[in-house]
Amino acid sequence: MTKLMIAPLSVALLLVLSACNKQEAVSETAAVAPQASAETADEAVASGFDINSLPVSTATLGDFPYISLPAGYKANGQPETKTFARFPFWVQGSEYWVEGKFHLINIHLDRASGAPGYAQLEVERSIEGLVKQMGGVQVGEGKIPAEVSGQWGEEIKLGMMMGLGDVYNQPVKTWVVRRPEGNIWVQLVQDSAQGWLTIGQEKGFEQTAQLLPASALKQQMDADGKVALQVNFATDKTDVLPESLPQIEQVATLLNDNPDLQLAIHGHTDNSGDAAYNQTLSEGRAQAVMKLLLAKGIADSRLSAQGFGDSQPVADNATEAGKAKNRRVELVKR
Repeated sequence: MTKLMIAPLSVALLLVLSACNKQEAVSETAAVAPQASAETADEAVASGFDINSLPVSTATLGDFPYISLPAGYKANGQPETKTFARFPFWVQGSEYWVEGKFHLINIHLDRASGAPGYAQLEVERSIEGLVKQMGGVQVGEGKIPAEVSGQWGEEIKLGMMMGLGDVYNQPVKTWVVRRPEGNIWVQLVQDSAQGWLTIGQEKGFEQTAQLLPASALKQQMDADGKVALQVNFATDKTDVLPESLPQIEQVATLLNDNPDLQLAIHGHTDNSGDAAYNQTLSEGRAQAVMKLLLAKGIADSRLSAQGFGDSQPVADNATEAGKAKNRRVELVKR
């Protein structure tokens, strides 16, 4: 992930130009960075944190998520893995947004081990020891202010809840392992009875949705009565990403070419997060697709939208490939 740093020479040049009272017009489309990256850059400057100043780890690592729990502890339920998301790590008193893949674990005591109780120091030292073996260092510690966490949307508060935990009342500890293939981030939150662990590795977004032309949509609709679309949404949000708008255009073309066709738009999720959250998310995504079609002039009477959450999987949620298939929007002929 590229971080923006302001060089002293650039600052001096700006001062000279200001003193000369000269203005230079800048195009609105010139070199506009993605929002998350810009936020991260600003926070890095504000906190004085520069990840490029950290040593690069050359340790031999296994597979993601790299870190296992210490003996006597276990995950409470199935850990969650997100192939692409973003997370605000707490670094030197500021948020530091990271995009990539994430693994979220709620840590509980394994009663079968015979241990008398959850030991915060034991868990912390174990995680810290593993991070150091990986070549990582601690970059943050402390309680996140309410005015900061209060700005997070459902994308973080609900979508990343298993790793976030009680961050509103408990302090966090953050480590990072600088790696050429993608920096590895670790955040631990604990209270006296349990812990929450977030492991993330930076990576860029990979386009997975494929455009189905109106003709292919029609062919599959005639054969099966429905068609599944891999529409890309903002992580844990209902916003359709720009790269999926051409697919929505093809659906509009299908409807315009077949004026008697009526569609039910069904939203589906994988099983990450709780059922109530997934239900709400799937409904919102189905509604978002319908609104885009209405904006293209499709009559309201020809469309309906409904969410099914994670109740109708078409693949095994135990694998990332299966989860990707389950995150879908289906068009069903009415």
